[in-house]
Amino acid sequence: MMKNKLVALLMMCSIPCTVLAQTTVIHNIKGYTPTQKGELETFATLVIKDGRVINRGKAQLSKSYPDAKRIDGQGKVLLPGLIDAHGHIIGLGQNLMQLDLRGATSVAEVGKRLQAFAAQSEQPWIIGRGWNQELWPGKTFASAADLDKFVSDRPVVLSRVDGHAIWVNSKAMELAGLDSEVTSPAGGEIIRTAQGNPSGVFIDKAEQLITAHIPKRSEKALATALDKAGQHLLSLGITSAHDAGIDFDTWQLYKQRAKDNNLPLRIYAMLGATDDKLETMLKAGKVDDNEDMLAIRSVKVYADGALGSRGAALLQDYADRKGHRGLMLEDQQQLEDIFSLCFKHGFSAHTHAIGDRANQIVLNAYKNVFKRTGGILLRNRIEHAQIVDTDDIPRFKALKIIPSMQPVHATSDMHMAEQRLSDSQLEGAYAWRTFLEQGSRVAAGSDFPVELANPFHGLYSAITRQDHQGLPEQGWRPKELLTREQALQAFTLDAAYSAFQEFKVGSLEKGKWADFILVDTDIIHAPVQQVWQTKVLETWLAGQRRYQRQPAL
Repeated sequence: MMKNKLVALLMMCSIPCTVLAQTTVIHNIKGYTPTQKGELETFATLVIKDGRVINRGKAQLSKSYPDAKRIDGQGKVLLPGLIDAHGHIIGLGQNLMQLDLRGATSVAEVGKRLQAFAAQSEQPWIIGRGWNQELWPGKTFASAADLDKFVSDRPVVLSRVDGHAIWVNSKAMELAGLDSEVTSPAGGEIIRTAQGNPSGVFIDKAEQLITAHIPKRSEKALATALDKAGQHLLSLGITSAHDAGIDFDTWQLYKQRAKDNNLPLRIYAMLGATDDKLETMLKAGKVDDNEDMLAIRSVKVYADGALGSRGAALLQDYADRKGHRGLMLEDQQQLEDIFSLCFKHGFSAHTHAIGDRANQIVLNAYKNVFKRTGGILLRNRIEHAQIVDTDDIPRFKALKIIPSMQPVHATSDMHMAEQRLSDSQLEGAYAWRTFLEQGSRVAAGSDFPVELANPFHGLYSAITRQDHQGLPEQGWRPKELLTREQALQAFTLDAAYSAFQEFKVGSLEKGKWADFILVDTDIIHAPVQQVWQTKVLETWLAGQRRYQRQPAL
């Protein structure tokens, strides 16, 4: 009886098992992949089986697999699946469902979008993101009174594009119980009116005075955000994303979805250092599932704020705000305590540091903890590493710290950065090539939804340091330009390295997962202006097509 059941089970699985084991040959392609040898290799044929690459080579290679399933690539360009080494997945998904203020060029335009959104939304709190006062006439922060003109009956909370400041209406401040007596918390700033009252703009840790009162999101809303973000990222050719700071609820969701085998893309998640359940998550141990869909082995730490809101911690005054040097969210001793806790549990520490003072303090903290407890081999990272004192750049290599950088920040920030900073402060700014030339690996990302998630915008920024109109003509501070090969490696193999995954993903080498994309542009040889306009035609994850672009009507 038992033998008959076993035979029946084997017969039931025979069809899907055969399909799974089938070899697939994708031929007639123009393939590019970085390799562990440090070279960019080309190929015309890719052979995959059981979700992994088993071979690649010239056109005649396809004849070696006569029984394989054959797919004609029709001469299209094939690249490894792109990896975004710094984004916020749930934040992106929520952005796709919330009020989008990106690109608004005035307070009036923000108000117009806000009114339209409020008219069709029944949410008790109106949440949005994307405003940037640098795009407005006068380039100054607005106030709660400005929002009250458009919506006053419901609380409104609008995050700045970088997430390091919020702008709220009077209803939100009323529900939070804030008045002229409230004081700025350590690591935060309340922007005040001439009368000394909160103006409606709260920077960095001061945001929590408001956000603590926003109703908690439901499990369903969290799952929906994940799915929307996943669909969007796959459509852009991103097969793996490093989620820079997750809370306890997201940690639970990711683990359950990995267990159920229905994560939309590969996720390397960093635990949020500020979450009150951090130690609970650390004690549960690292996560690395068998299909490499989910890895959790690091902690995201915040050292300072952002340049746009003048929260980045500088060694010298801001050029456009004398006497102000930004905000440290954690002092050096606090950083050392957090690093020690991470290393104790075998977790890496990935630390947000934008200003040169923050980068210096973070490097000092890493150095001290390495001396006491070790941890130097955990591939610790500094996220952003935007403004670094030139004397501190070699310390990244000496301390084995990976600079996790977002090329599109340079082209988004270049005009604002020149107002905020002196020329000497900019000497070590967005210094991708300098890092590479000293032997550091640069892990590239976008910081979505701060920036658009499109990785081809990042590739274009890396190789041109220009805006989409091709300005400035020679690129902004062009000595830091990357070659096309270097840029591609930063968004693939080096990003994988920064997550201990260089032998699993990041290139189309034998034995690795068959994560790849077909695109409409040869990004290695096409005119440079075409790079940012590249369209993804198909996205494959572990040998399965997960996205296909629909033809235009």
